[in-house]
Amino acid sequence: MSTAIIKPQWSPITIGLMVLGFIVFWPLGLAMLAYILWGEKFGGSAEKAQAYWNQGKSWCTSAKSHHRHGAMRTSGNAAFDDYRAEQLKRLEEERRRLDEEIEAFHEYMENLRKAKDREEFDRFMQERRGNRQGYYGEDPNNGGSNWGQNG
Repeated sequence: MSTAIIKPQWSPITIGLMVLGFIVFWPLGLAMLAYILWGEKFGGSAEKAQAYWNQGKSWCTSAKSHHRHGAMRTSGNAAFDDYRAEQLKRLEEERRRLDEEIEAFHEYMENLRKAKDREEFDRFMQERRGNRQGYYGEDPNNGGSNWGQNG
């Protein structure tokens, strides 16, 4: 039997406290929402809350260990384990080869980009030099000076 003053259920008082908590300091409102949603699982006792926490924590660590050590487990059949190890090795070599090809492709694309940039820059400089020679009707034979000449 729960002796809590505020029961973890949707009631006008819990909703009001949750809204007030969000207005005053948002983590208080969030804590109230969590209490409303999951308060019954804890049963109002610290021991039940700790047990629930430990259960979730153990599930997370066991899921990580299965995922991490999945390749290390044996099936109980030596022939199958050898076959699996051989296939995993082949796949790892294929992955390594593909990674090298990806790196080579990135280098190739970078070289193409640099060559294109160089070509555009050279074209720009050539056009700029071409525009300077005919700038304001300069005569390259006259040294490019039109000072003091009256048309």
